[in-house]
Amino acid sequence: MAATQTAVDTEFRLPPGLPHALPFYTFKPWVKLGSPILLFEHLHRTYGNVAHYRFMGTPIVFVNDPDYIQEILVTQASAFVKERTVQRMKILLGDGLITSEEPFHMRQRRIAAPAFHRQRIAAYATQIVDSAVATANRIVPGQPFDIAAASMELSLEIVARTLFDAKVDDAIRSINDDTNAIMALYNFIVAFPRIELFLHWPIPGIVQFRRSKARLDAVVDRLIREHREAMARSEADNGDLLSMLLSSQVEVLDERGNPTGQVESMSDIQVRDEVLTIFLAGYETVANGLTWTWYLLSQNPEVEARLHAELDTVLGKGPNSRLPTLADYPALRYTEQVFAESMRLYPPAWAMGRMSTRPVTLGPYRIPPGAHFFFSQYMISRTAEFYSDPLRFDPDRFTPEAKAARPKFAYFPFGGGSRQCIGEAFAKMEGVFSIATLAQRWRFRYTDPTPPVPQAKITLRPRDPLRMTAEARQEDVEKDANFSAQIPVSSKILWPAPPTT
Repeated sequence: MAATQTAVDTEFRLPPGLPHALPFYTFKPWVKLGSPILLFEHLHRTYGNVAHYRFMGTPIVFVNDPDYIQEILVTQASAFVKERTVQRMKILLGDGLITSEEPFHMRQRRIAAPAFHRQRIAAYATQIVDSAVATANRIVPGQPFDIAAASMELSLEIVARTLFDAKVDDAIRSINDDTNAIMALYNFIVAFPRIELFLHWPIPGIVQFRRSKARLDAVVDRLIREHREAMARSEADNGDLLSMLLSSQVEVLDERGNPTGQVESMSDIQVRDEVLTIFLAGYETVANGLTWTWYLLSQNPEVEARLHAELDTVLGKGPNSRLPTLADYPALRYTEQVFAESMRLYPPAWAMGRMSTRPVTLGPYRIPPGAHFFFSQYMISRTAEFYSDPLRFDPDRFTPEAKAARPKFAYFPFGGGSRQCIGEAFAKMEGVFSIATLAQRWRFRYTDPTPPVPQAKITLRPRDPLRMTAEARQEDVEKDANFSAQIPVSSKILWPAPPTT
């Protein structure tokens, strides 16, 4: 082992890093299962923007340099595949857009792309606003509620209605419960050695995962079945993503990934993998972005005041106010900047990873095949080298001039390169219209005495319920027909927030 290690060190040049393998530091405060950000922060403080450590003999490179991140995601992308943590998610997502590799990934991306075309996304605007209005109508002023749960429910409804043309019933809402259960098991799933071989064993955590996964599959399978039946009846195609997937004809690839000239329809398993991937990624990402946005606005009254001023200017004030429409989107610039800045400080996709398949050169370093690379949106967005006073909430960082002055990969909440999130434009519009609709009517106030603790699971979530109360912004808006209750008072639903302990 020592001879092999010496040969590797002679042929390759790794960045500075921990002198011993990671398990040697098990009792250090910056090594904690389920808290990888602590390790990243230590590496950055001690070694700078590029560092390495070893785990089970594998070199792992931490990268916090925008130019090197661009090398990995764009310039030298063909030298990398998804690393083990992402591949482990195949037990949940199958071969969906997040977990699949080329050329299968690119084929699936081409099929899904029309659902995210600019013209198609524009048609979703009214549905997004309608869903946000329904959420606003469920809120009772002064009554504490969990803004994270409310944001999850809102985003889930938007994704179901727009991308999958699905009626939001109890089965659709149950997706959130099962997603939460799987999120709670994330560290267990990642840490369990070769978990794929034990999925049918009666191990408590695996049994819980299997049940939640089965319920998610059942909901998606029902959507697929209902869409197939509607298509068989020759009912009109609404142009939603699921209809596109079911009607697509895809090239058959040989064992090397080359096209054979034959075409076939996607199997139900392939469709299910894509639907589940886009469903979970689509609603989870925006919901967390909205949750952190409301918290940050509650802590920064001057930013909140500027946001409200823009909404009053664009959408009117008091009895003259109206709901946002697609035509207002270009004018809601500060609202968009608020959402972008919240995703800088609390990026829902907080880290990414790749594994090299051949030797890779990054600046002065030459790194062997089989090395793992991690780079964190959370870390780079809080680095003073790229953002002055990085912990300050400042939406003016996202004016066109400020963005142009930064390296491209100093901010990449939706990834980059050929695998950049296919739903980025949709997510941004959903965030802007949800913020505009709710902030037009309500101010949210954080009620806990201590700041929320972010938890790095698949996404960056608050560890605990994020308790808020709502204050009506304008008395007149309550009388506005645009905000007349869309659900009876007796059926209004709140998102209960457990009392502070």
